[in-house]
Amino acid sequence: MIVGPSGSGKSTLALTVAGLIPLQIPAAVEGSINLDEDDAFALGTVGVAARVGLLLQDPTTQLVMERVEDDVAFGLENRGWEREAMHDRVPQALTEVGLEGMERARSRKLSGGQQQRLALAGALAPRPGLLVLDEPTANLDPDAAARLMVTLGAIRGAGAATQVLIEHGVDRAWPLADVVLALGTDGRPIDVGAPADVLARSADAMRTAGIWLPGDVADRRLAASTTRAAGTDDVSEAVVQADNVRFSYQRGEPAVRDVSFQARAGERIALVGPNGSGKTTLGRLLVGLLRPAYGRIDLTGDDPSRMAAATLARHAGYVFQEPERQFLGQTVGQEVRIGLTEEETARVEELMVRLGLPLERFEMRSPYRLSGGEQRRLSLACVLVRRPELLVLDEPTFGQDRHGYEGLLGILAEHLDDGACLIAATHDTRFVGDVARRVVEMGSGWIVRDEPVAAEVVA
Repeated sequence: MIVGPSGSGKSTLALTVAGLIPLQIPAAVEGSINLDEDDAFALGTVGVAARVGLLLQDPTTQLVMERVEDDVAFGLENRGWEREAMHDRVPQALTEVGLEGMERARSRKLSGGQQQRLALAGALAPRPGLLVLDEPTANLDPDAAARLMVTLGAIRGAGAATQVLIEHGVDRAWPLADVVLALGTDGRPIDVGAPADVLARSADAMRTAGIWLPGDVADRRLAASTTRAAGTDDVSEAVVQADNVRFSYQRGEPAVRDVSFQARAGERIALVGPNGSGKTTLGRLLVGLLRPAYGRIDLTGDDPSRMAAATLARHAGYVFQEPERQFLGQTVGQEVRIGLTEEETARVEELMVRLGLPLERFEMRSPYRLSGGEQRRLSLACVLVRRPELLVLDEPTFGQDRHGYEGLLGILAEHLDDGACLIAATHDTRFVGDVARRVVEMGSGWIVRDEPVAAEVVA
């Protein structure tokens, strides 16, 4: 297992172990990597691909075919598998990741978590000797994440493959590890060794660097807010309201079914539920990125799907599950200042410091060269700087080290104290406990539960 703060080089190391750096991504590389005692760089792309399975942080970059079964078969076909063997292996791989029965589904219509599992099935299918996994549980619901860890444990127990696992969710992953490599903010090792030995020697140094350790909790004082009881006051103004909303990507397959609910100023709502339950779709409907097929969305008195973009951006902000989808600038500095008023521009520098992206270091960096956690914080900065009344976040804690997570808690608390409403689609139970005051659970496109968080959870 490889752990480290955001930007410490974990994903870069994974790409190098998997041969993409420097064989596909040009880079200056010193030192060597051996696979089965062979020089990985000398093996070339085909030679490395025959031995290594890779799951990237963003699964959409690995999905190449229209249907689920074809996507899993793609890698097998490129490795020269016989057709009969592929017919046997594809459903096996899908079952291993919990996608059984979805062979004919369209890959691009899956939820983010389902796409993560599909990409993993593609990596597992050829039964590689080395499996490199970059935050594989980041977009998975708790049950799916637990099943994945059981799958990885079974692979480990059978000796079927060596695994290199990058993971911020160390409570799940730590028991699987034989060796832990901890990287510091400068990309250099803090420690490496057996998990118990690394904890005994370097726990303090790792926490200082922002690395989550087993059993750690965030400083919940940063989430404290005068809106702690918000949502219980029925007199407070509704920011957004959905009335009998229905939406389908494909005829006969509703993603959201007759949903009605209201969110008020100052509320902190966690939108939870399994992968594919409709959370992301509902979030996009609320901010006008999608238009209902039936029913109505009301955002501060208007239909968000018909608002001018500049007007909408100051009423509602949305942070994608894949933050790079909303980047427009060539540099971080350009990105965070696009379309701002003079007053909003004056907030940028302080906001970026508080989100761990000080412009003195990040101004000229490409948004696409940031780590996953840094990209998430940049996309959040682009929304928060406008101080919208409604903030809809899709998996906001993905890829966040402890420092990034606590910074997020603090800045959200201030924004909500100003009266904004937060709706966060999340699988992160820690975030639900630290931030949410109301939980709305979805299942198969319906709202199946809507209730306040128990007082003892938020105390």
